[in-house]
Amino acid sequence: MAYDRDNVFARILRGELPCTKVYEDEHVLAFRDIEPQAPSHVVLIPKGEYVSADDFSAKASDAELAAFMRAIGKIAQAEGIAQSGYRILSNHGHAAHQAVPHFHLHLFGGRDLGARLLQRS
Repeated sequence: MAYDRDNVFARILRGELPCTKVYEDEHVLAFRDIEPQAPSHVVLIPKGEYVSADDFSAKASDAELAAFMRAIGKIAQAEGIAQSGYRILSNHGHAAHQAVPHFHLHLFGGRDLGARLLQRS
């Protein structure tokens, strides 16, 4: 699948659409989900043009990969959910209901999340 430069996350990265930013560095932008499913629900996106987790893991630089993984922990600490626990989720492809064709990860916390998987990408 080719990268769609008009997807909603690409538009957020270009500043065409607003977001409530919670974290940003050279490689990562993280913001509050507009339809939160938990008290803390943050979306993390790489700033590069990656369609999926497969695409990101295959093509991202070591610096991008490290920054993305480190951002998860930094955000969990800042959100106050690192000690109580949190869930990370990334949907890949049609069957997993990936809604936006830009690799992204959801970070959920702030309550007991139960054993079931969350359904929205």
